Amino acid sequence: MTHVDRPGVRFVRELGRFGDEPALITADETLTYRDLDERVEHRASELGTTRRLVMIAGSNDVDVIVTYLAALRAGHPVLMAPGDSSGHLDGLIDAYRPDVVVRTVAGRTVIAKDNRRPEHHLHPDLALLLSTSGSTGSPKLVRLSHRNVQSNAESIAEYLGIRATDRAVTTLPVHYCYGLSVVHSHLLRGAALILTDSSVTDPDFWTLVRTQRGTTFAGVPYTFDLLDRMGFDKLDLPELRYITQAGGKMPPDRVRKYAELGRRRGWDLFVMYGQTEATARMAYLPSDLAATHPHTIGRPIPGGSFRLGSVDDSPSGTGELVYSGPNVMLGYAEGPDDLRLGDTLGGELHTGDLARLTDDGFYEVVGRRSRFAKMFGLRIDLQRVESALAQHGLTACCAGGTDELVVVMESGDIDAVRRTAARTSGLPVAAVRVCLVDQVPRTPTGKPDLRAVADIAARHDLDPSDTVPTTADVKALFAEILHCSRVEDDSTFVSLGGDSLSYVRMSLRLEAMLGHLPENWHTTPVQEFDRGPRSRHGWHRVETNVLLRALAIVAIVGSHIHLFAVLGGAHVLLGIAGYNFARFHLGAADRTERTRRVLRSVARIAVPSMVWIGLVIALTGDYRITSAFLLNGILGPDGWSAEWRYWFVEAIVYIVLAAAALLFVPFLDRVERCHPFWFPMGLVGLGLVTRYGLIDIDDSPNRILTASVVFWLFAVGWAAAQANTVRQRLCVTAAIVGTVPGFFFGDTQREVIVTIGLCMLVWLSSIAFPALLSRVAGTLASASLFIYLTHFQVYLPLRDDHPWLAFVLSIVVGILYWQAVEFALSLRSRIMARSMTVPSAPGVPSDLSDSRPPEHNLPPWH
Repeated sequence: MTHVDRPGVRFVRELGRFGDEPALITADETLTYRDLDERVEHRASELGTTRRLVMIAGSNDVDVIVTYLAALRAGHPVLMAPGDSSGHLDGLIDAYRPDVVVRTVAGRTVIAKDNRRPEHHLHPDLALLLSTSGSTGSPKLVRLSHRNVQSNAESIAEYLGIRATDRAVTTLPVHYCYGLSVVHSHLLRGAALILTDSSVTDPDFWTLVRTQRGTTFAGVPYTFDLLDRMGFDKLDLPELRYITQAGGKMPPDRVRKYAELGRRRGWDLFVMYGQTEATARMAYLPSDLAATHPHTIGRPIPGGSFRLGSVDDSPSGTGELVYSGPNVMLGYAEGPDDLRLGDTLGGELHTGDLARLTDDGFYEVVGRRSRFAKMFGLRIDLQRVESALAQHGLTACCAGGTDELVVVMESGDIDAVRRTAARTSGLPVAAVRVCLVDQVPRTPTGKPDLRAVADIAARHDLDPSDTVPTTADVKALFAEILHCSRVEDDSTFVSLGGDSLSYVRMSLRLEAMLGHLPENWHTTPVQEFDRGPRSRHGWHRVETNVLLRALAIVAIVGSHIHLFAVLGGAHVLLGIAGYNFARFHLGAADRTERTRRVLRSVARIAVPSMVWIGLVIALTGDYRITSAFLLNGILGPDGWSAEWRYWFVEAIVYIVLAAAALLFVPFLDRVERCHPFWFPMGLVGLGLVTRYGLIDIDDSPNRILTASVVFWLFAVGWAAAQANTVRQRLCVTAAIVGTVPGFFFGDTQREVIVTIGLCMLVWLSSIAFPALLSRVAGTLASASLFIYLTHFQVYLPLRDDHPWLAFVLSIVVGILYWQAVEFALSLRSRIMARSMTVPSAPGVPSDLSDSRPPEHNLPPWH
């Protein structure tokens, strides 16, 4: 019999009627419909007339499309499978024993036929077998008929208004019902398909679109994530006529954004709703309503209808969305014996989605029956939590754990995510756990892989001490401490804007996680961290500069209270300031970025200092107003006065600004980059001019408190950080030993303390310390600036009668002020991040943003 008489899908039999119009376009060739019809007929004859189960696994290429169409034309049921998932492919082969297996091997289509008599009993209506959405690892398949395929292609072509002049780019795989529906509906109308497997993030993809005059493409929500990242709104695509979106609910704000972008650029956005069980599409939102009704799925496709079925415990006005239409599947197949079955559903599909009918007559999906979890007596809608997070551009998937809600996500402020998930679900914040991963697991069609997400949630339930930390674990730690919304594989502590306060916390937590503290960890990409040998029980390695900061502030406070006399701590801190200036501010790629980081760091010192001193002046009048603006060193009185108590803060601000000014000079910037060690050693030499009074500097005791005189100590610390060889370290050591003696007017003890402290900075990167004391040291080091600022007002009234109480309170008040400032900075970051996002949908908390909070740079004090 002729191919017109065969029992296949009608539009496949009629391909030849479009003659010489283009059908399949690649970067290398163009097939007309006449060419395509001939190739399909030839391949159909190769497959034979005896009905066989044909499995096709391949990519978006001409030969795969030709073979698929040939099987449909000849009436062979086709099982479509992903071509890049060999494990799943082998599982399907074992489960269904296909008679013909078509694969793409090394760019060539290979057809393997079993020439024995077919053993399958195939129902005459069976045309196509597809994996159900989200179950590509399961042998459960959807059974579709010739009528299903034809009717759904006709409906889609009708509501999209597909023209013969359209050219659709294959952004989705052909084994996915959405991607396959693009093939069906366009071939039905004589339109062309531009075949490619490239991602929308690949520049070659857009070159192909432009050169081949693409008019349309399809995307799932994840596709639009990628479009956002690659700057789609900046592309010039004059031939683009419309974009379609399906494969999951997209946040209303993003629907509105793309609808409005399309209106400005001259193309339409069609939001669609479907399931594999309905061949592909069940509803669509007309493009002219996308901006005004972005939260809905629109209306049923031509030939289809909806009703709401009753569901126990569902909110008032909602029910299960039930669809009727000629595109509803015959039923499911769990194995080869099910392939003999006919229609078991009668054209009606219970979607499993909870929906409501809006006042405007559109349907809105509000949840999924199978995506509920029971915790603390509450019925938690996991999809609603995901939608609330998606409103802020966050990619997340939820799972119900043991008495807790687990949010698996790629990035975000963990605290804010927990708050939003708790509010949306009605759970306490303590019952929400966030697991950060490199990428939310997805099926080959781009949908979240719920089974893999559940595995991640279960794996994170394990005791961390019993598991090997992964890159995702390290990312989660960075995100938690630095309040970052996105941590990439190549992110470092410095590039994420880590400051000295978070630096201390991070170093302790990182060692606890990894078992050791990697050298230069602050500039190491997170993907390069690995687990090392565990620290000795009860001991941690504390970085030397952290320990020195803690000891220095204790020495400063204790000496001022006269509990002991250990002077020199402030001058050691000057060296530490230079040390950390080099580590955290000199890695920027250009001068502007360096300057920006330095100015931020100066602000982190100056603002809390000015606030505190200003409050003290307002309440007590103890200081002149010049102190509140850190101008005592310039405008203050000669000789010692109370204003000089804050000399150290002023000196650091002046010195860092001077260093920034030097590095902003292009010539000096290049010199520093070419000679990172000898440049600061040159500054040491320059600083010795004032240190030894070779120019006219006040010779009073105040001279050791003057920025221009103590600058050389900052430069020594800078050089210490850049000393990478024994020779360079010896050079810095010689500078310390040769220049510190004699500086403190014969105070030998102070000179010894400063010399030892600076030399430790040169030679010791870290020191083993008891774990409990290391945590204490970390807190003291983090709060050192704030303890220094506040202790004068705390200890003075108590020093004579209660010196130890004065000491303890000085430390405690400083730590409290530090916590207050950190809270204010965190709050400011959240407010700024929130202000950069689009408004949330009604009823959705606005705790989150997909924008990174402003960078917090290291105050060089630390």
